[in-house]
Amino acid sequence: MLTLLMYNTLNSLAVFVPVLLAVAFFTLLERKVLGYMQLRKGPNVVGPYGLLQPIADGIKLFIKEPVRPSTSSPLLFLLAPMLALTLALTLWAPLPLPYPMADLNLGLLFILALSSLTVYSILGSGWASNSKYALIGALRAVAQTISYEISLGLILLSIIIISGGFTLQTFNTTQESTWLILPAWPLAAMWYTSTLAETNRAPFDLTEGESELVSGFNVEYAGGPFALFFLAEYANILLMNTLSAALFLGASHIPTIPELTTINLMIKAALLSTLFLWVRASYPRFRYDQLMHLVWKNFLPMTLALVIWLLALPIAFAGLPPQL
Repeated sequence: MLTLLMYNTLNSLAVFVPVLLAVAFFTLLERKVLGYMQLRKGPNVVGPYGLLQPIADGIKLFIKEPVRPSTSSPLLFLLAPMLALTLALTLWAPLPLPYPMADLNLGLLFILALSSLTVYSILGSGWASNSKYALIGALRAVAQTISYEISLGLILLSIIIISGGFTLQTFNTTQESTWLILPAWPLAAMWYTSTLAETNRAPFDLTEGESELVSGFNVEYAGGPFALFFLAEYANILLMNTLSAALFLGASHIPTIPELTTINLMIKAALLSTLFLWVRASYPRFRYDQLMHLVWKNFLPMTLALVIWLLALPIAFAGLPPQL
């Protein structure tokens, strides 16, 4: 029993520690990319070329005194960031890196179901802060997340119909001859835009509108609890891009060597994550009505039409002669 517990603990750490390290250095990459795009250097003092900057930031955040508003809900105020990070790390369990930590038949549905629970950590933090700015930011974030989850779910359903399975390993088999981004490019474009909105990234970072909301749902957080929200947000960004690479950019062209497959997948995920940073440097923030108009008036009708079309294709071809 003890051996099994140690094995499971080590198995979990083997996934979670690299994810947290990737998050730390992704923040450094973001600051460097934004710096060079704005004709400045970015972090370059702490360590060689600023490589130790994320470690210094982490230490600073975790040794700061955690400030809590006197009128806030004490238990929920601390539980919300813990829930956010726990969900963000658990979502990595079904990803094949090169083997999944939790081998599930319905891996994609598990990811979709668990990612929808992040709404509760956001809403809980905004409500528990007992602050008007935090609550408005939380309500905005929840409305945005729920809206874009609908389009993400329908796009995912379309891709599942094309590949014929719910596990990410099925997508490897489907994409051995060609990447799905080529035949399903409208779905890929809508998926990538929806992942930007789902992770509250620019130009859809309406929850952090500095001019009207100061910092959104985490305005009352400082020190360690704020760091947990920060880690959760960036872990979700990396997860979404890894998922995008697996769904549309053919995770494996070398199915016999799982380690090379993982390196292949991670390179594509890193490139997609860098594109997130490029988008942040290039586009101004949307208005909130434009954000909602995009998903309800554009993405939803298009994804519904594509789902119906993909379902109708086998029926349409069923009556044709075999030679066609």
